[in-house]
Amino acid sequence: MTCSTREDRGVQDASDASDAPRPDTRVSGRRALITALALSTGTAALVGSEFVPAGVLPQMASDLRVTEGRAGLAVAATALAGAFTAPTIAALLPRAERRAVLLALLALATISNLVVVVAPGLPLVLLARVLLGVAIAGYWSFTFSIGVRVTGRPALVSTALALGTSAATIVGVPLASVLGDLVGWRAVFAIIAAVSVLSALVLRAVLPPVPALPGAGIEMMKQVLRSRLLMAGIVGVGLAALANFTAYPYIRLAIAEVAPASVAMILLAWGIGGLVGNLAGGYLSRWLRWATAAAPAILAASLFTVASAEHAVLLVLGTVAWGVGFNMIPVTTQLWVTAVEPHRAEAAVSLQVTAFQAAITVGAVLGGALVDGAGYLAALRLGAVAAVLAALVFIVLPVRPRID
Repeated sequence: MTCSTREDRGVQDASDASDAPRPDTRVSGRRALITALALSTGTAALVGSEFVPAGVLPQMASDLRVTEGRAGLAVAATALAGAFTAPTIAALLPRAERRAVLLALLALATISNLVVVVAPGLPLVLLARVLLGVAIAGYWSFTFSIGVRVTGRPALVSTALALGTSAATIVGVPLASVLGDLVGWRAVFAIIAAVSVLSALVLRAVLPPVPALPGAGIEMMKQVLRSRLLMAGIVGVGLAALANFTAYPYIRLAIAEVAPASVAMILLAWGIGGLVGNLAGGYLSRWLRWATAAAPAILAASLFTVASAEHAVLLVLGTVAWGVGFNMIPVTTQLWVTAVEPHRAEAAVSLQVTAFQAAITVGAVLGGALVDGAGYLAALRLGAVAAVLAALVFIVLPVRPRID
Protein backbone atom coordinates (compact mmCIF):
# COMPACT_ATOMS: atom_id res chain seq x y z
CA MET A 1 0.00 0.00 0.00
CA THR A 2 2.79 2.41 0.87
CA CYS A 3 4.56 1.69 -2.40
CA SER A 4 1.50 2.33 -4.56
CA THR A 5 0.71 5.52 -2.67
CA ARG A 6 4.20 6.85 -3.33
CA GLU A 7 3.82 5.93 -7.00
CA ASP A 8 0.46 7.68 -7.26
CA ARG A 9 2.04 10.76 -5.72
CA GLY A 10 4.89 10.59 -8.24
CA VAL A 11 2.52 10.50 -11.21
CA GLN A 12 0.47 13.32 -9.77
CA ASP A 13 3.58 15.42 -9.25
CA ALA A 14 4.16 15.34 -12.99
CA SER A 15 1.03 17.47 -13.43
CA ASP A 16 1.39 19.64 -10.34
CA ALA A 17 4.78 21.19 -11.06
CA SER A 18 5.27 24.71 -9.81
CA ASP A 19 6.16 25.79 -13.32
CA ALA A 20 2.69 24.96 -14.66
CA PRO A 21 1.28 27.32 -17.28
CA ARG A 22 -0.93 30.29 -16.52
CA PRO A 23 -4.53 29.41 -15.53
CA ASP A 24 -5.90 30.60 -18.91
CA THR A 25 -3.97 27.84 -20.69
CA ARG A 26 -5.46 25.04 -18.56
CA VAL A 27 -8.41 23.02 -19.87
CA SER A 28 -10.53 20.42 -18.11
CA GLY A 29 -13.25 17.84 -18.60
CA ARG A 30 -14.24 17.14 -22.17
CA ARG A 31 -11.86 19.81 -23.48
CA ALA A 32 -8.93 17.96 -21.87
CA LEU A 33 -9.86 14.78 -23.77
CA ILE A 34 -10.18 16.71 -27.04
CA THR A 35 -6.79 18.33 -26.47
CA ALA A 36 -5.11 14.99 -25.77
CA LEU A 37 -6.65 13.47 -28.90
CA ALA A 38 -5.56 16.49 -30.97
CA LEU A 39 -1.99 15.96 -29.80
CA SER A 40 -2.30 12.27 -30.72
CA THR A 41 -3.15 13.16 -34.33
CA GLY A 42 0.37 14.55 -34.59
CA THR A 43 1.91 11.35 -33.26
CA ALA A 44 -0.18 9.34 -35.73
CA ALA A 45 0.98 11.48 -38.66
CA LEU A 46 4.63 11.40 -37.62
CA VAL A 47 4.85 7.71 -36.71
CA GLY A 48 2.94 6.89 -39.90
CA SER A 49 5.53 8.88 -41.81
CA GLU A 50 8.35 7.03 -40.05
CA PHE A 51 7.18 3.53 -40.89
CA VAL A 52 5.38 4.03 -44.22
CA PRO A 53 8.46 2.79 -46.15
CA ALA A 54 7.82 -0.66 -44.65
CA GLY A 55 4.52 -0.78 -46.52
CA VAL A 56 5.87 0.32 -49.91
CA LEU A 57 9.43 -1.00 -49.78
CA PRO A 58 9.43 -3.16 -52.95
CA GLN A 59 7.98 -0.40 -55.16
CA MET A 60 10.20 2.22 -53.57
CA ALA A 61 13.35 0.17 -54.08
CA SER A 62 12.46 -0.63 -57.69
CA ASP A 63 11.73 2.98 -58.61
CA LEU A 64 14.89 4.30 -56.92
CA ARG A 65 16.92 1.44 -58.49
CA VAL A 66 18.38 0.18 -55.22
CA THR A 67 18.08 -3.05 -53.25
CA GLU A 68 15.32 -3.43 -50.68
CA GLY A 69 17.99 -3.52 -47.98
CA ARG A 70 19.30 -0.10 -49.05
CA ALA A 71 15.78 1.29 -49.36
CA GLY A 72 15.20 0.13 -45.77
CA LEU A 73 17.78 2.71 -44.70
CA ALA A 74 14.93 5.21 -45.05
CA VAL A 75 13.64 3.99 -41.68
CA ALA A 76 17.08 3.68 -40.07
CA ALA A 77 18.05 7.23 -41.13
CA THR A 78 14.93 8.62 -39.45
CA ALA A 79 15.54 6.71 -36.22
CA LEU A 80 19.21 7.68 -36.09
CA ALA A 81 18.41 11.37 -36.62
CA GLY A 82 15.77 11.13 -33.91
CA ALA A 83 18.22 9.60 -31.44
CA PHE A 84 20.57 12.57 -31.83
CA THR A 85 17.82 15.21 -31.91
CA ALA A 86 15.72 14.24 -28.89
CA PRO A 87 18.24 15.19 -26.15
CA THR A 88 19.31 18.43 -27.86
CA ILE A 89 16.24 20.11 -29.30
CA ALA A 90 14.99 21.59 -26.01
CA ALA A 91 18.44 23.08 -25.45
CA LEU A 92 18.26 24.74 -28.86
CA LEU A 93 14.76 26.13 -28.21
CA PRO A 94 14.78 27.03 -24.51
CA ARG A 95 12.33 29.94 -24.71
CA ALA A 96 10.23 29.19 -27.80
CA GLU A 97 6.46 29.05 -27.30
CA ARG A 98 5.66 25.35 -27.36
CA ARG A 99 2.54 25.27 -29.54
CA ALA A 100 4.44 27.12 -32.25
CA VAL A 101 7.25 24.56 -31.95
CA LEU A 102 4.85 21.64 -32.44
CA LEU A 103 3.32 23.30 -35.50
CA ALA A 104 6.78 23.96 -36.94
CA LEU A 105 7.76 20.32 -36.42
CA LEU A 106 4.64 19.11 -38.23
CA ALA A 107 5.49 21.54 -41.04
CA LEU A 108 9.00 20.03 -41.18
CA ALA A 109 7.50 16.54 -41.46
CA THR A 110 5.28 17.75 -44.29
CA ILE A 111 8.28 19.15 -46.15
CA SER A 112 10.17 15.89 -45.61
CA ASN A 113 7.39 13.80 -47.11
CA LEU A 114 6.96 16.15 -50.07
CA VAL A 115 10.70 15.99 -50.81
CA VAL A 116 10.45 12.19 -50.87
CA VAL A 117 7.57 12.51 -53.36
CA VAL A 118 9.83 14.26 -55.90
CA ALA A 119 13.22 12.76 -54.97
CA PRO A 120 15.00 11.29 -58.02
CA GLY A 121 17.27 9.00 -56.00
CA LEU A 122 18.02 7.49 -52.60
CA PRO A 123 20.45 10.21 -51.34
CA LEU A 124 17.75 12.90 -51.38
CA VAL A 125 15.26 10.48 -49.84
CA LEU A 126 17.64 9.80 -46.95
CA LEU A 127 18.22 13.54 -46.44
CA ALA A 128 14.49 14.11 -46.28
CA ARG A 129 14.13 11.24 -43.82
CA VAL A 130 16.74 12.83 -41.56
CA LEU A 131 14.50 15.92 -41.42
CA LEU A 132 11.62 13.66 -40.47
CA GLY A 133 13.69 12.18 -37.64
CA VAL A 134 14.20 15.70 -36.27
CA ALA A 135 10.45 16.35 -36.44
CA ILE A 136 9.51 13.08 -34.72
CA ALA A 137 12.04 13.39 -31.91
CA GLY A 138 11.14 17.01 -31.26
CA TYR A 139 7.40 16.38 -31.26
CA TRP A 140 7.68 13.43 -28.88
CA SER A 141 10.06 15.33 -26.60
CA PHE A 142 7.69 18.28 -26.17
CA THR A 143 4.19 16.94 -26.60
CA PHE A 144 3.77 14.91 -23.40
CA SER A 145 4.95 17.76 -21.20
CA ILE A 146 2.71 20.20 -23.08
CA GLY A 147 -0.29 17.90 -22.80
CA VAL A 148 0.17 17.41 -19.06
CA ARG A 149 0.66 21.13 -18.44
CA VAL A 150 -2.52 21.96 -20.35
CA THR A 151 -4.77 19.12 -19.12
CA GLY A 152 -3.20 18.14 -15.79
CA ARG A 153 -3.84 14.46 -16.63
CA PRO A 154 -0.63 12.49 -17.34
CA ALA A 155 -2.25 9.07 -17.85
CA LEU A 156 -4.82 10.50 -20.29
CA VAL A 157 -2.16 12.24 -22.36
CA SER A 158 0.20 9.27 -22.44
CA THR A 159 -2.58 6.87 -23.42
CA ALA A 160 -3.86 9.21 -26.15
CA LEU A 161 -0.37 9.60 -27.63
CA ALA A 162 0.17 5.85 -27.57
CA LEU A 163 -3.17 5.30 -29.31
CA GLY A 164 -2.02 7.66 -32.05
CA THR A 165 1.11 5.58 -32.45
CA SER A 166 -0.90 2.36 -32.55
CA ALA A 167 -3.27 3.75 -35.16
CA ALA A 168 -0.30 4.62 -37.36
CA THR A 169 1.37 1.22 -37.08
CA ILE A 170 -1.74 -0.98 -37.06
CA VAL A 171 -3.70 0.84 -39.78
CA GLY A 172 -1.12 3.05 -41.49
CA VAL A 173 1.45 0.50 -42.64
CA PRO A 174 -1.04 -2.04 -44.11
CA LEU A 175 -3.02 0.81 -45.69
CA ALA A 176 0.18 2.23 -47.18
CA SER A 177 0.89 -1.17 -48.70
CA VAL A 178 -2.54 -1.33 -50.33
CA LEU A 179 -2.43 2.27 -51.57
CA GLY A 180 1.12 1.78 -52.85
CA ASP A 181 -0.17 -0.97 -55.15
CA LEU A 182 -3.12 1.17 -56.28
CA VAL A 183 -1.67 4.66 -56.72
CA GLY A 184 2.10 4.27 -56.33
CA TRP A 185 4.49 4.75 -53.42
CA ARG A 186 5.09 8.45 -54.10
CA ALA A 187 1.38 9.16 -53.84
CA VAL A 188 1.37 7.47 -50.44
CA PHE A 189 4.00 9.94 -49.20
CA ALA A 190 1.89 12.80 -50.62
CA ILE A 191 -1.12 11.52 -48.66
CA ILE A 192 0.83 11.30 -45.40
CA ALA A 193 2.07 14.86 -46.02
CA ALA A 194 -1.57 15.97 -46.28
CA VAL A 195 -2.34 14.15 -43.03
CA SER A 196 0.47 16.10 -41.33
CA VAL A 197 -1.03 19.38 -42.56
CA LEU A 198 -4.47 18.37 -41.29
CA SER A 199 -3.02 17.47 -37.92
CA ALA A 200 -1.33 20.87 -37.66
CA LEU A 201 -4.62 22.62 -38.41
CA VAL A 202 -6.44 20.59 -35.73
CA LEU A 203 -3.70 21.30 -33.20
CA ARG A 204 -3.72 25.03 -33.92
CA ALA A 205 -7.49 25.15 -33.39
CA VAL A 206 -7.55 23.12 -30.16
CA LEU A 207 -4.30 23.72 -28.28
CA PRO A 208 -3.81 27.07 -26.49
CA PRO A 209 -0.42 28.81 -26.59
CA VAL A 210 1.97 27.21 -24.08
CA PRO A 211 5.00 29.14 -22.81
CA ALA A 212 8.34 27.40 -22.39
CA LEU A 213 9.15 26.02 -18.96
CA PRO A 214 11.35 28.26 -16.81
CA GLY A 215 14.88 26.88 -16.93
CA ALA A 216 14.25 24.81 -20.05
CA GLY A 217 17.28 24.11 -22.19
CA ILE A 218 20.84 22.98 -21.51
CA GLU A 219 20.66 23.45 -17.74
CA MET A 220 17.56 21.28 -17.43
CA MET A 221 19.22 18.53 -19.46
CA LYS A 222 22.33 18.71 -17.26
CA GLN A 223 20.15 18.29 -14.18
CA VAL A 224 18.35 15.17 -15.44
CA LEU A 225 21.61 13.62 -16.62
CA ARG A 226 22.84 13.86 -13.02
CA SER A 227 19.91 11.78 -11.78
CA ARG A 228 21.18 8.23 -11.26
CA LEU A 229 17.66 6.92 -10.80
CA LEU A 230 16.46 8.43 -14.07
CA MET A 231 19.48 7.25 -16.04
CA ALA A 232 19.06 3.73 -14.69
CA GLY A 233 15.46 3.87 -15.83
CA ILE A 234 16.55 5.05 -19.30
CA VAL A 235 18.72 1.94 -19.53
CA GLY A 236 15.58 -0.07 -18.78
CA VAL A 237 13.64 1.83 -21.45
CA GLY A 238 16.38 1.11 -23.99
CA LEU A 239 16.42 -2.59 -23.16
CA ALA A 240 12.63 -2.84 -23.43
CA ALA A 241 12.56 -1.04 -26.78
CA LEU A 242 15.53 -3.07 -28.05
CA ALA A 243 13.69 -6.26 -27.15
CA ASN A 244 10.87 -5.39 -29.51
CA PHE A 245 12.79 -3.84 -32.37
CA THR A 246 15.28 -6.71 -32.54
CA ALA A 247 12.42 -9.15 -33.07
CA TYR A 248 9.48 -7.28 -34.65
CA PRO A 249 10.82 -7.02 -38.22
CA TYR A 250 10.72 -10.84 -38.33
CA ILE A 251 7.26 -11.40 -36.90
CA ARG A 252 5.93 -12.34 -40.35
CA LEU A 253 8.59 -15.05 -40.66
CA ALA A 254 7.60 -16.52 -37.30
CA ILE A 255 3.91 -16.54 -38.21
CA ALA A 256 4.46 -17.95 -41.69
CA GLU A 257 6.47 -20.85 -40.28
CA VAL A 258 3.50 -22.09 -38.22
CA ALA A 259 0.38 -20.65 -39.90
CA PRO A 260 1.27 -19.43 -43.41
CA ALA A 261 -2.38 -19.05 -44.46
CA SER A 262 -3.20 -16.78 -41.52
CA VAL A 263 -0.43 -14.18 -41.55
CA ALA A 264 -2.72 -11.18 -42.09
CA MET A 265 -5.23 -12.25 -39.43
CA ILE A 266 -2.56 -12.95 -36.84
CA LEU A 267 -0.88 -9.61 -37.52
CA LEU A 268 -4.28 -8.01 -36.94
CA ALA A 269 -4.43 -9.89 -33.64
CA TRP A 270 -1.07 -8.29 -32.72
CA GLY A 271 -2.64 -4.91 -33.42
CA ILE A 272 -5.67 -5.64 -31.28
CA GLY A 273 -3.34 -6.67 -28.50
CA GLY A 274 -1.54 -3.36 -29.00
CA LEU A 275 -4.72 -1.36 -28.44
CA VAL A 276 -5.39 -3.35 -25.27
CA GLY A 277 -1.82 -2.68 -24.14
CA ASN A 278 -2.19 1.07 -24.66
CA LEU A 279 -5.32 1.22 -22.54
CA ALA A 280 -3.95 -1.16 -19.92
CA GLY A 281 -0.79 0.91 -19.56
CA GLY A 282 -2.80 4.00 -18.75
CA TYR A 283 -5.16 2.23 -16.35
CA LEU A 284 -2.43 0.32 -14.50
CA SER A 285 -0.27 3.43 -14.07
CA ARG A 286 -1.82 3.89 -10.63
CA TRP A 287 0.58 1.07 -9.68
CA LEU A 288 3.33 2.57 -11.78
CA ARG A 289 6.37 0.63 -10.61
CA TRP A 290 4.73 -2.74 -11.16
CA ALA A 291 3.03 -1.76 -14.41
CA THR A 292 6.36 -0.56 -15.83
CA ALA A 293 8.00 -3.88 -14.89
CA ALA A 294 5.04 -5.97 -16.07
CA ALA A 295 5.13 -4.57 -19.62
CA PRO A 296 8.58 -5.96 -20.60
CA ALA A 297 7.86 -9.13 -18.59
CA ILE A 298 4.79 -9.77 -20.76
CA LEU A 299 6.87 -8.98 -23.84
CA ALA A 300 9.56 -11.47 -22.78
CA ALA A 301 7.02 -14.24 -22.17
CA SER A 302 5.34 -13.56 -25.51
CA LEU A 303 8.61 -13.64 -27.47
CA PHE A 304 9.61 -16.95 -25.88
CA THR A 305 6.13 -18.28 -26.69
CA VAL A 306 6.20 -17.22 -30.34
CA ALA A 307 9.74 -18.57 -30.76
CA SER A 308 8.72 -21.98 -29.42
CA ALA A 309 5.19 -22.21 -30.85
CA GLU A 310 4.46 -25.28 -32.97
CA HIS A 311 0.68 -24.88 -33.14
CA ALA A 312 -1.49 -21.98 -34.28
CA VAL A 313 -3.30 -21.52 -30.97
CA LEU A 314 -0.09 -20.99 -29.03
CA LEU A 315 1.22 -18.73 -31.80
CA VAL A 316 -1.89 -16.54 -31.68
CA LEU A 317 -1.78 -16.27 -27.88
CA GLY A 318 1.90 -15.33 -27.99
CA THR A 319 1.36 -12.76 -30.75
CA VAL A 320 -1.53 -11.06 -28.96
CA ALA A 321 0.51 -10.94 -25.75
CA TRP A 322 3.39 -9.46 -27.76
CA GLY A 323 1.11 -6.64 -28.87
CA VAL A 324 -0.10 -6.08 -25.31
CA GLY A 325 3.35 -6.11 -23.72
CA PHE A 326 5.14 -3.88 -26.19
CA ASN A 327 2.38 -1.28 -26.43
CA MET A 328 2.25 -0.94 -22.66
CA ILE A 329 5.92 0.07 -22.68
CA PRO A 330 5.68 3.58 -24.24
CA VAL A 331 2.81 4.52 -21.90
CA THR A 332 4.29 3.21 -18.66
CA THR A 333 7.87 4.34 -19.29
CA GLN A 334 6.76 7.83 -20.27
CA LEU A 335 4.83 8.11 -17.02
CA TRP A 336 7.76 6.59 -15.11
CA VAL A 337 10.37 9.11 -16.31
CA THR A 338 8.06 12.06 -15.66
CA ALA A 339 7.14 10.75 -12.22
CA VAL A 340 10.84 10.57 -11.35
CA GLU A 341 11.52 14.04 -12.82
CA PRO A 342 8.17 15.85 -12.49
CA HIS A 343 9.67 19.35 -12.80
CA ARG A 344 11.94 18.47 -15.72
CA ALA A 345 9.50 16.47 -17.83
CA GLU A 346 10.65 17.85 -21.19
CA ALA A 347 14.23 16.70 -20.66
CA ALA A 348 13.20 13.38 -19.10
CA VAL A 349 10.89 12.48 -21.99
CA SER A 350 13.51 13.52 -24.53
CA LEU A 351 15.83 10.87 -23.07
CA GLN A 352 13.06 8.28 -23.28
CA VAL A 353 12.60 9.20 -26.95
CA THR A 354 16.35 8.91 -27.50
CA ALA A 355 16.31 5.41 -26.01
CA PHE A 356 13.49 4.33 -28.33
CA GLN A 357 15.04 5.80 -31.48
CA ALA A 358 18.46 4.32 -30.68
CA ALA A 359 16.80 0.96 -30.04
CA ILE A 360 15.16 1.01 -33.48
CA THR A 361 18.57 1.53 -35.09
CA VAL A 362 20.54 -0.93 -32.96
CA GLY A 363 17.74 -3.50 -33.05
CA ALA A 364 17.69 -3.42 -36.86
CA VAL A 365 21.44 -4.06 -36.97
CA LEU A 366 21.46 -6.82 -34.33
CA GLY A 367 18.33 -8.50 -35.60
CA GLY A 368 19.54 -8.48 -39.19
CA ALA A 369 22.90 -9.96 -38.23
CA LEU A 370 21.25 -12.71 -36.16
CA VAL A 371 18.75 -13.60 -38.87
CA ASP A 372 21.47 -13.85 -41.50
CA GLY A 373 23.73 -15.89 -39.23
CA ALA A 374 21.42 -18.04 -37.11
CA GLY A 375 17.82 -17.54 -38.28
CA TYR A 376 14.88 -15.46 -37.09
CA LEU A 377 14.38 -17.50 -33.91
CA ALA A 378 17.69 -16.17 -32.60
CA ALA A 379 16.41 -12.61 -33.01
CA LEU A 380 13.23 -13.42 -31.09
CA ARG A 381 15.18 -15.10 -28.29
CA LEU A 382 17.60 -12.20 -27.95
CA GLY A 383 14.61 -9.88 -27.77
CA ALA A 384 13.13 -12.00 -25.00
CA VAL A 385 16.37 -11.87 -22.99
CA ALA A 386 16.55 -8.07 -23.35
CA ALA A 387 12.93 -7.81 -22.18
CA VAL A 388 13.68 -9.91 -19.09
CA LEU A 389 16.57 -7.58 -18.22
CA ALA A 390 14.30 -4.54 -18.68
CA ALA A 391 11.69 -6.03 -16.35
CA LEU A 392 14.36 -6.66 -13.71
CA VAL A 393 15.53 -3.04 -13.97
CA PHE A 394 12.07 -1.66 -13.25
CA ILE A 395 11.35 -4.18 -10.49
CA VAL A 396 14.46 -3.00 -8.65
CA LEU A 397 14.09 0.75 -9.22
CA PRO A 398 11.72 2.76 -7.01
CA VAL A 399 9.48 5.51 -8.38
CA ARG A 400 10.88 8.34 -6.30
CA PRO A 401 10.17 11.90 -7.50
CA ARG A 402 13.10 14.29 -7.27
CA ILE A 403 11.87 17.45 -5.56
CA ASP A 404 15.01 19.64 -5.56
